[in-house]
Parts: sequence; C-alpha cells; structure tokens
Amino acid sequence: MNNGKCLDLSFAATESEASSGIAQLSLGLAEQGLPAHKAADVKIALAEAINNVVEHAYADFTSAQVQVRCRLHNNWLEILISDTGNPLPGFRVPDGIPAALGSTRDELPEGGFGWFLIHELTSDIHYERENGCNRLSLRFDFPDPPDGKKTSQ
Repeated sequence: MNNGKCLDLSFAATESEASSGIAQLSLGLAEQGLPAHKAADVKIALAEAINNVVEHAYADFTSAQVQVRCRLHNNWLEILISDTGNPLPGFRVPDGIPAALGSTRDELPEGGFGWFLIHELTSDIHYERENGCNRLSLRFDFPDPPDGKKTSQ
C-alpha cells in the first residue's frame, strides 16, 4: 500500500461479516507496514465506523454491501468507507460528544461513544453523500512513536 498501493475489501453489511472484515483489514494493514503504535487506534475507529454503517445506515435494508479502501503512506493512513444506506443525520459527521455517564451503574448508557472515539483517534474525518452513496474518510497521521524508534516503511 505504500507508494500508491491500496487495500480494498467489500463485505455484506452484517455484524458477523463486519467483524471478519475488520479483522481482515487490520491484518492486511499490519502486513503492509502500519506502525504498531497506531494499530489499536485504527482498529477501534474502523470498527466503530463500520458498525455504525451496519447498524444505522443499513437499518432498513436486508441485503447490502460495505466497501472499504485503505491507502497507507509513510506517515499517514486514509480509510474510505462507502455504502448506499441511509445518510448520516443532517448529512454531516456527528460532533462526537460522549453520552452522559449518569451517577449509578444502572444509568450507564448502552451507546453514545462511537463518534467520540472516532473523533479522538483520527487526525481528520470527512463525509459526503453523492448519488445515494455515503463516503466516510478517516485519516490517521502517525509521526514517529513516543519511544523515538523509527517505523520501517
């Protein structure tokens, strides 16, 4: 994926296929040289975004596909997730404000942290809806790791 190479994957928009797809993408990115210190961040953000597509964009669909294209460069990674499901509310990326925690264990929310995590873990997010297609772009910048060791790419 360095020097213009890409990793592309398409899979059915189901929980099990999404889980397998995320695992495949994570493995492929690692094999192509994604710095180890960014792998967990990428996997979490990727999982949150893809699970949102399956759960929300395709909520009213019985048969649908998710397409993912990854472009890995020396100091950054861009992931483009495409689907033909429902658009994001307001045709824009949610702000990523986490849900209130409440004061007791029973008041803990079931969700409401996905977009917060995506915002926290990525360097840039871009969304567009064109001709019935959603395109969510996630960018991850990765300068040298905190320990100062250079990544090999």
